[in-house]
Amino acid sequence: MPTESALRPRRELVAWRNAIFVIFTLSGLSIATWAARLPEIKANLDVSTGSIGILILGMSAGSILGLMASAWLMVRLGARAGMVLSLGFVTIGLVLIGVGAGVVFSPVLVFVGLALFGFGNGSVDVMMNVEGAAAETELGKTVLPLMHACFSLGTVIGAGIGAAASALKIGIVWHAGGMAALIAVAVVTAVRFVPVREELGDDTPTHSHKQDWKTRLRTNLSVWADLRLILIGVIMLGMAFAEGSANDWLALATVEGHGESEPTGAIVFGVFVSAMTVGRVAGGPLIDRFGRVRVLQVSAVSAIVGLVIFILAPSLLIVVVGTVLWGLGSALGFPLGMSAAAEGKNAPARVSAVAMIGYLAFLVGPPLIGLLGDAIGLLNALFVVLVLVVFSGLASPAARERKAKLSTLAD
Repeated sequence: MPTESALRPRRELVAWRNAIFVIFTLSGLSIATWAARLPEIKANLDVSTGSIGILILGMSAGSILGLMASAWLMVRLGARAGMVLSLGFVTIGLVLIGVGAGVVFSPVLVFVGLALFGFGNGSVDVMMNVEGAAAETELGKTVLPLMHACFSLGTVIGAGIGAAASALKIGIVWHAGGMAALIAVAVVTAVRFVPVREELGDDTPTHSHKQDWKTRLRTNLSVWADLRLILIGVIMLGMAFAEGSANDWLALATVEGHGESEPTGAIVFGVFVSAMTVGRVAGGPLIDRFGRVRVLQVSAVSAIVGLVIFILAPSLLIVVVGTVLWGLGSALGFPLGMSAAAEGKNAPARVSAVAMIGYLAFLVGPPLIGLLGDAIGLLNALFVVLVLVVFSGLASPAARERKAKLSTLAD
């Protein structure tokens, strides 16, 4: 039988879903805002490529801390207030990056800004996926892949705005400050349409039965003893590793490994991102028809075949074919893991746990590939990704649906 929360009017459910679409888009928009102006930031600060790597390390460290803090923030503040606070850190970080790189030319200030920026994006990543999985469950149809497609759309929009700002000679401080203001206004507006729920720590008009935050934190940590949840985490680990490694290394692997030009490397990366976006937009109906396990298994095979073709490709055409298969295969593992984790008791804590596993792969995986690339070559290092995707495919039965989705929505 549907729960009381499942009896929300359809209009409320759609508004909730759309609000999470917006928050995913804002996260992607923020990341592209920083990345699009990176060459200008480097020139303004007059630092080496290695120094830029240190600055990015600040963002990665902040992201890891944000991931670790996300569960604590949710039980203290609730997901609604937590998402506002997290994107608030993102906006502050953007402003500091803009001032540091465009006004005072201080690498230290940019480092601090990137650390805050990373913390905010790391924590909001978990919370928006928790909310997205809950909305998906009540809607009764698969929408998390489309939410992740909104993140990709946000990066595309942000990259376009960044390119335009650069071409028009708009200063970094004005560009970053304007995007920060847009993100702040948009998130405050969007969360008004996210329902208040005690199970996510939100304050309700009457919350006498609400557990204290320490009890809720202990309950949230207890989900790590669930073997099925750990296997879902393995699924997400492999697929997130495949996606994150491509984001950071695919263009360079095309140039250094296959001897293509830098513009060609950028185009091949664009092919990968486009394949990912197509896979996420088209994935929902396929999942509803064939089930998670079958889709995950086919995705793993596609990613494995794509990686092998990319690594061994004798020509650019074959590189592109491998890239398309790699992108399509990587598209659905992360959102499907979220959907699977949302089933069962204490769904918010379960989704939070697997989100942390997946996002740690995004953060730790690419540097590992870089270190291996120095030792054995970048193309050979990508075989590590292939092995993890194999484990992801083998673990895919853990994502099997445990309950029928709600098929009827209240009017």
